[in-house]
Amino acid sequence: MRYAYTILYVADVSQTIEFYEKAFGFQRKFITPELDYGELLTGETSLAFASIALGESNFSKGYKRLSSLDQPIGVELAFTTEEIDADYSRAVAAGAVSFEPITEKPWGQKVGYVLDNNGFIIELCTPMKSEET
Repeated sequence: MRYAYTILYVADVSQTIEFYEKAFGFQRKFITPELDYGELLTGETSLAFASIALGESNFSKGYKRLSSLDQPIGVELAFTTEEIDADYSRAVAAGAVSFEPITEKPWGQKVGYVLDNNGFIIELCTPMKSEET
């Protein structure tokens, strides 16, 4: 078994794909002609977005949609970068909301958090340093 992709259900797939292209520099893999599903090239695992209507058609029992909440839901997507300061600034300039500023963790990793255009938590972090043996 292999982890293939994560799908986030959003109000506007096209707008979300464009946001991720601008904010994080990802490239579009494809988007359906109906604009109800799209994927980004993000490495081995794809990040995908599907319309709320497509989600409703997939799940006969329904699902809890993300809406304007006082606080985001407890799920995050994490993107590693060597250029965390520049990438954090680019994301905010593209419309991401600064959620937690960049800080250095006790283990040496730098981490900052933004909210995407749908309210999902995005972690931007430097790669973990491997222990020297």
